[in-house]
Amino acid sequence: AFSVSGCRARGERMGRLLPPPRRSTRVWAAALGLPFFIGVALLTLTPARVEQTMPNLLDLLLRAIQRLGWTSLDFTRLEVLANVAVFIPVGVLAFLLVLRRAWLLSLLVGPALSLAIETAQYLALPHRAATVSDVLANSTGASIGVVLAIFCTLLAATPSSRPRTPTVEAS
Repeated sequence: AFSVSGCRARGERMGRLLPPPRRSTRVWAAALGLPFFIGVALLTLTPARVEQTMPNLLDLLLRAIQRLGWTSLDFTRLEVLANVAVFIPVGVLAFLLVLRRAWLLSLLVGPALSLAIETAQYLALPHRAATVSDVLANSTGASIGVVLAIFCTLLAATPSSRPRTPTVEAS
C-alpha cells in the first residue's frame, strides 16, 4: 500500500545517502542554468514554432538520422525525442539546486515547468500547440535528468563525503 509518510521516509533515507553538492557545483549549476532557461523560454514562449524558424535544420537532421538507418523516425517522433532531451538538463539542475533533504521535490520541477510553459502557450500564444504529450515528454526528460544526477552523485561520492551512519560495536 502507498502512503505519503512511507514515501517521505524513503526519500529522507535516500537524501542521507546522497552527499550534498559542493558550493562551487551549485554556483556552476546556477550560472549555466540561467542561460539554459533563457534558451528554453525563447524556444517555447515565442510566437513562432521551431519548425517555422529552422525548417532546413530540422529537415537536415531528420534526413541524416534516417540515412543512418532509423527510417521509422518522422517529425512527430523527433519532436517527442527533442522534448525529452531538452528537459534532461532541467532534472539535473533541479537535483543540484534543491536542498538534499528535499531531493524528491526535484522530481516535480520538470513537470511544473512544463505545465507552466504549456499553460502560457495555451493562454497567450494561439499559434503554438499546447499539448499533454509535450508535458509528458518534458516530464520524462526531467525525470531522466534527476535519475542521471543521482547516479552520477553516487558514482562520484567518495567514502569520506558520504554521511556516516552510526554503528554499534560489540565489546
